[in-house]
Amino acid sequence: MIGEKMIYISELLEKLNNEYKLNINNKENYKKAFTHSSYVNENKKYSKSDDYERLEFLGDAVLEVSTSEFLYKKFPDLTEGELTKIRSSLVCELSLVRETKKLNFSKYILLGKGEEKNGGRCRASLLADIFEAFLGALYLDKGLDSVKKFLDNTLFKEVKTSNYHVFIDYKTLLQEYYSHNNRGVIRYDLISSSGPSHEKIFEIALYVNEKNLGKGKSRTKKEAEQLAAKEVLTKLKLI
Repeated sequence: MIGEKMIYISELLEKLNNEYKLNINNKENYKKAFTHSSYVNENKKYSKSDDYERLEFLGDAVLEVSTSEFLYKKFPDLTEGELTKIRSSLVCELSLVRETKKLNFSKYILLGKGEEKNGGRCRASLLADIFEAFLGALYLDKGLDSVKKFLDNTLFKEVKTSNYHVFIDYKTLLQEYYSHNNRGVIRYDLISSSGPSHEKIFEIALYVNEKNLGKGKSRTKKEAEQLAAKEVLTKLKLI
């Protein structure tokens, strides 16, 4: 298993070096970045610190400061509150999972047998954590400038060519609208879910004062809720 681990991580790092010119050196931290605790628990040669969780903690902080600096420079006319909303949307689980899938990171995650059987490789929270853990490893290896360069070519790429409204948290905007002067109470209900466990499609209905005002459909409940909120905001001509 150790040999397999080395082959897999070497394959990934070679791809990343070729595509993003990262000049990655320290393989050890990158191995940890893709190692789940369930794998560590099933292999006695590993210690608790050999999983990705400490790197994910570091990567989370690196991602926040990198994103904050990027948005601060990108949108000089926006207020602190507006920048905060965009940052929240940009670094949310949905965005990180999308990037992780584009990079095909899930292929290289080392999981225990039970976690693998239960669909851990497709779990959104795990995929988002792996993205942050990778950033933590990259930061330790190459520094903050390399992290920002990588993010410029991945997570920030669309923002650089889009209007900032695309990245606003629609649920928060809608909540603020209805909370003002007690206009109404919002509720999100799951209408249906279909498809296999690793590729489910969720449909969410949005109610205000028990009246259905919008619907959203997506691969995650969170994104479906965002789409439902966006539909209502559009009807209200707030976006």
